[in-house]
Formats: sequence, C-alpha cells, structure tokens
Amino acid sequence: MIITCPSCKKSFNVDTNLIPDKGRLVKCGTCDETWFFKKTDQTTLETKKNISINENYKKQLQTDISSDKQNKINKKISNLTKNKGSELVKYKAKSSFTTSKFLNFIIVFLISFIGFIIILDTFKSPLSVIFPNLELLLYNLFETLKDLILFAKDLN
Repeated sequence: MIITCPSCKKSFNVDTNLIPDKGRLVKCGTCDETWFFKKTDQTTLETKKNISINENYKKQLQTDISSDKQNKINKKISNLTKNKGSELVKYKAKSSFTTSKFLNFIIVFLISFIGFIIILDTFKSPLSVIFPNLELLLYNLFETLKDLILFAKDLN
C-alpha cells in the first residue's frame, strides 16, 4: 500500500498488515508530520484520483509539488538569513598573541635557561676540554646572577 504524506506529498510503500482497519497514527520520515491514516480513506482517494486526473493534470501536480518543496526551502533559507545576527554565542576572532601566552613563554624560557645552566655546571669538567673558557664563563654567569639578586633585594 502506498501512503502519501499530506504535508510534503512524499509517498511511502507500507505493508498493509501494519495498518489496522480502524486506522492508526503514522509519521512521515521526511518532514516528521504525524497524521491519522485509515485504509478506507486511501482507497477512496485512489479511486477519485484515478477517475478525475488525466496526464496533463498529473504533470502540473508534479510541478506544483516540486514548487511547494522549493517554496519551503526558500522559506527556510530566508528564515536562516533573517536571523543572521541573533546567535546565542557570537564568534569573536581571538588574537593569537595574548598576555598569558607571553608570560607562559617567559616562564618556559627561564626554566629552560636554568636547566641548561645546571646541565653545563654538572658536566663542567668534561665540557671544558671542548670549550676551554667554559669554567670562566659559568663563573661570570653565576656572579652576574648573584648581582641581579642583590640588586632586586636592594630595590625593596
């Protein structure tokens, strides 16, 4: 049995055993329209259509259905474009460089620098063969860091 949705005019092939003689509620899988369907309504509609519709009218009916679908699509598109600025959350383009990212970079740089100094100090004697002035450079670096710490303490 072929059932046609009254809203979107889509046709579905349904087993006749699924619909009792009393009728039942059916739901369109395309537009979610729900309506009460009786077998007797379908047979009377089919006989009326077969009697009164000729080929030209069938073609016009098909174009009307496609124009109805097109009108529905156009309405949905116009509704979407009409409500364009009414989103719940508006998108704001974020800048890629923020203060928190800058502070994170500084912290990572300081931790990496301190780690590098600790590694150099740990392997000072084997590395001094490759870099002869390494011990003098590390000593000067430590003295400079001590001076910076004393300068910061004097500011308070």
